[in-house]
Formats: sequence, structure tokens, C-alpha cells
Amino acid sequence: MEEGERRRSYWLPFLMLYLLYFIGAPLWVVAVTGLWYIGLLYLENEGHLDRYGVSKVLGVVLMVRTVHGQRFLDRISSSRRFWRAFGEFSIWLCMLAMLGVVALLLISAISTAMAPPEEYLPASDLLLIPGVTSFVPFWWPVLALVFALVIHEYSHGIQARAHGMRVRSFGLLLAGPIPIGAFAEPQMHEMVRAPRRERMRLYAAGPSINIIATYIALIMLSAAASGLVASHPGVYATGVIAEEGAEEGGLLPYEIITQIDGVEVTGYSEFSNQMSLLSSGDEATFTVISHPDSTGERSERDLLVTLGDRYQYYIGLCQGDVLCVEDTEVLLGELGIERGDAFLGVSGLRSSSSSVGYYSGILSGDNGLGQTALGTALTPLAMIGVPIQYDGQTMLLEERAMLESGDGYVASTLGTDGMLILFDFLFWLVWINFLLGFANLIPMIPFDGGHIVKDGFHSVLDRVTSGIHPMRVEAMAERISSMSNVLVLFIVIVPIILPRLV
Repeated sequence: MEEGERRRSYWLPFLMLYLLYFIGAPLWVVAVTGLWYIGLLYLENEGHLDRYGVSKVLGVVLMVRTVHGQRFLDRISSSRRFWRAFGEFSIWLCMLAMLGVVALLLISAISTAMAPPEEYLPASDLLLIPGVTSFVPFWWPVLALVFALVIHEYSHGIQARAHGMRVRSFGLLLAGPIPIGAFAEPQMHEMVRAPRRERMRLYAAGPSINIIATYIALIMLSAAASGLVASHPGVYATGVIAEEGAEEGGLLPYEIITQIDGVEVTGYSEFSNQMSLLSSGDEATFTVISHPDSTGERSERDLLVTLGDRYQYYIGLCQGDVLCVEDTEVLLGELGIERGDAFLGVSGLRSSSSSVGYYSGILSGDNGLGQTALGTALTPLAMIGVPIQYDGQTMLLEERAMLESGDGYVASTLGTDGMLILFDFLFWLVWINFLLGFANLIPMIPFDGGHIVKDGFHSVLDRVTSGIHPMRVEAMAERISSMSNVLVLFIVIVPIILPRLV
């Protein structure tokens, strides 16, 4: 390595450390990263990295190579016709998913530019590193990440072999003990010479297998959720409104209401039906299950509650504003809420199995085919915010404590703890595969999506520019790809940088 290049390679990690500090990374993250870099320099200078076939990337990332798995790769990729068809399917799947990725990036950039948030995620949370990001715990996400990376890169390798290209090695990218990426290294000269359509199949195979794994894991998650039931069927409230009947009667958030005037309440619909028989000013007896005590046991007690007026409660929120009152009256009329309707005085009322009911609904068959398909397609997108909302948990701990294993064979075998562990692992498997698959479809090099777009542009130009020298077509494709990269990079960084500048 030339002296100038060596000097630049040393300065690059320090620049990265400064950027980490600049964007608000905790000092301990910067310090640990710096110590890791110094340790890698020592191992490199002593020749230990070369001895084990390990190299550095960007100064602080280890590239660990292996030739193991080649025979299995040859065996599984022997059905070339099938894998080529899968590669073609992958191109169209990735193109469709890429449109969604671009749309979400544009919406995020535009909304941030129009109304920059006052609070933003710290740098450690932007990195999405298990154990470092506040809402991403360590063990389950790491296991899910390793699985997602392996199938992603192995899919690239299968496509390479199915199209006659050799694979030099497989490997992982490690930042300390944490896997942050994986790779399959085809013979570059064979890949460069391959037809563009074959390269597009190769690039598309990785993200597509992650997308497919997302929905396979989601179906398994739905099955696991079906194996969890409420230990005490009923409803609970996430909030109790001050100076209303529930608070005066002694009801606490997350206490489970199981009966109203001796009538069983097993879910939200039964609760609504029973409340519709009551009016404001009525006294009703609510049977509730308390929070678990230090031993995990719950107790039952009765609360005498004087019900309020639901209509007047919402009108009172206007605090005398005439226009607000008029609008609220219209809205209440549309909702069928009338004067004298009974009001308990709670917010966020849910069934005690609602934390898993959302997921189990995919396989329940309660909805029509179209509604089920749309809900299934959008569920992984909705799941992204769950760990953020619940501080790294797959559900609220209070809701988690309301569940137990059902009567099914698997549920009864694993028990409550085993079913919750299975639920958590499948949740993170969906979460990680979805993010990895769709993040790789950002239409910007070095992501797979960027390579797909580049070869796609070239293919289109070949068809519409007949008679132009191939070198000129290549140059045009490169310019379009470069401009696309710059534009997408701008769209990506706007939601990250703008809140910090404002």
C-alpha cells in the first residue's frame, strides 16, 4: 500500500469517530469504537488478521471470510431452471417493493421539511444496532439478524452459481461482536461479463428472500399469537380520567374488568353491550382483577361506580368554545352518542388479549380475503414502531402479564414462558427481515436496489437508443445512476439532518 493511501486509511476511522460524536452518539460508544480501532491496528500490524484470512473495512469493521458451504451451495443451486425463474420473480418483486420504499422516503422527507420535529432519535438509535439502539435489545435481534444476513447473502450465491458464476467466499462483517452485514463474493470478472439481466437477478435475490422470509415468519407469528390467550378474559383501560366515575370508584389503569352487575364481560363487544343498557347517573358494580402482587398473584374485588354522561364529557372538552361545541355535536350525532349515555371515565379501553389479538387475526379467518391480504401486507410496516413505542419490548409488560398459553398441543407443551419466547423471536425475525430487505432496496449504490436500478436503466437505454455506440449508452447509464444516487441520498438524509440543524 502506498504511503498516501495508508495515511488516508488511518484518517478515515477518525473521521467516522468525529461524525459519531458530532451527531450525538454517547461518549462511551465513541470511546469503545476508538479502542476497537486501535486493537484492530495492533492485530493487523502483528499479522494476526492475515493469518486467519480476516481484513478491515473502513478501518473499524472486520471482514471474516470462509470457503465453507461451497459444496452445499453447488448442491442447492443445481436446479438452475428453478433458480433462474426465482431470480426473474425477484426482479419484479423488488421493483414493486422499491416503489414503496421511494414513496415512504419521499413522504418522510417532505413531512420533515414542512414540520421539523422538536425531538429526534439520538445517533445510537439511528444505527439500529442490537444492544446499542435503545429500542432494540440484544439477543433475539442478533439471532434474527444473523439468520437474515445468511439467507440474504446465500441467495446471492445461489443465483451466481445458477448462472454459471463462481463464488470465491462467504463471510460476515463484524463491528466488535455484533454482525452488521454479510457477503458472498462472486468472481468479479465473471460478474462484470455476465448479462445485465443475470446480474439483476443476482442483486434482487437477496432482498426478495428477506421479504419472503418476513411474511413466512409473520404467518408463524400469527400462529404463535393464537396459542396465547387471556388468563382473565375481560377488558382494561390504559388511562383513568380524573374526576370521573372510574377514578372515584377506585379503578386503576390495567386492572381487568371481568363483570358489570354480575354479567360476564369477556371482551370489548360484551363491555359495550352491557354499558348500552345503563345511563348516566346509574350506579353499577364492576368486578375487577387487580395488578399482580410481589408473588405474581391477582385478587378480585368489586367497585361501585356512579356513571357519568358520555355526551357531556366530550362537550366539556371544548371549554365553552362555541365553534368547537357545534362541531363536536355534529360528530357525536354521527357516532350515535346521545345525551344520557353512560360513561365510565376511562381511555384506551382494550380486551385483555388485544396485545396478541392483532397478530392472531391474520389466520383467524374473521375477515374477508381482500381485507386479510391487505392487513397482512401492511402489518410488518406497522410493527416497526412497536419496539420504539414499548421501549424495546414486543408488547407492554402489563399486557404481557395478562397472557397465558392456550390449549393447543404446541402451546400446552411450551407453556406460557415458552410461547412468549417463541412470540418474541418470531416478532424480531419479522422486524429484522423486513428492515433488511427493504433497506437494501433503497435505489442507491452500494445497496442492491442501486445496482438493480443501474442495470435496469442500461437495459432500457439499450432498447430506446438504437444506433448509438455501446460506450455512449454505458456513459449515459452511469450518469443517470449517479444522479439518482445523489437524489436518493438527499431524500434519505433530510429526515436525519434537518431536525438537528433546526
